[in-house]
Amino acid sequence: MKLQQLRYIWEIAHHDLNVSATAQSLYTSQPGISKQVRLLEDELGVEIFSRSGKHLSSITPAGETIIEMAGAVLRQVNSIKRVAEEYDNEDKGSLTIATTHTQARYVLPEVITSFRAAYPDVSLHMNQGTPLQIAELASNGEVDFAIATEAMEHFGDLITMPCYSWNRSVIVPKGHPLEYVKQITLADVAAESLVTYVFGFTGRSRLDDAFVSAGLAPNIVFTATDTDVIKTYVRLGLGIGIIASMAYDPLSDEDLVAIDASHLFESSVTHICCRKGTFLRKFMFEFIEVFAPHLSGDIVRRVFAASNRSQRESLFEDLAIPVR
Repeated sequence: MKLQQLRYIWEIAHHDLNVSATAQSLYTSQPGISKQVRLLEDELGVEIFSRSGKHLSSITPAGETIIEMAGAVLRQVNSIKRVAEEYDNEDKGSLTIATTHTQARYVLPEVITSFRAAYPDVSLHMNQGTPLQIAELASNGEVDFAIATEAMEHFGDLITMPCYSWNRSVIVPKGHPLEYVKQITLADVAAESLVTYVFGFTGRSRLDDAFVSAGLAPNIVFTATDTDVIKTYVRLGLGIGIIASMAYDPLSDEDLVAIDASHLFESSVTHICCRKGTFLRKFMFEFIEVFAPHLSGDIVRRVFAASNRSQRESLFEDLAIPVR
């Protein structure tokens, strides 16, 4: 059994069983990968993949377990490499982040600018996706950190740390009647056509919960994953928008009015997470602290040392989680 063979089966499983795409991603040949997979199956005495002619059609039950274990082995190998890199050059390496558009566009630029000034030899890579996709990438060990508000709690192999709490604003074109209401109500909002986030994005569940609790049925006419798209359609007159307050820019959005809605909706918390067992290099601790200053290196080490989620959550109870 070779490490290369384990990498091949792991990558095939994560390229929808497309050996050609796997070969391209690994800069090797399709026949070479197929041969190594067959050799591994012969050695183990079981089929990892079912076949239809020359094509892989599915993963066998035994293959599911083998691929999961192969992923764990590959992550351990990566951790070993990181240990060596840390002792060889603690200020050089790469950091991969997965996050949503709202975080990437409105929160992370300042963080990344500060981090890059401190660690110019660390290359940064950013993936964007849905919260579920982001959490899966972290769970699979394909990214170092995932940053989002939704979905992470569904993955038991992730260590999740609260970064900041935030709430929402209603955005309307200048001159809209709601601009002149002293304090808007949930009924005021529900009476309008609404433009907001797709379910599962940027704390959308809190928004839905508020309307359900009030016995109101909001008229949501358009949803999007991108805050800038939501603003565009508010400008077009499709409806009023509900967005994360941090995503309103007084300069670029001067044609819109942001109305505080924090009294209408329960606040949400954005988290940063990574897979259990991840070896955190010095610059990774630094990135966490730049993004969330209350998560000092000492706190993060204690979080990683905790044996279960309950113990980890107790460490956060006395921390003052900042509000954006």
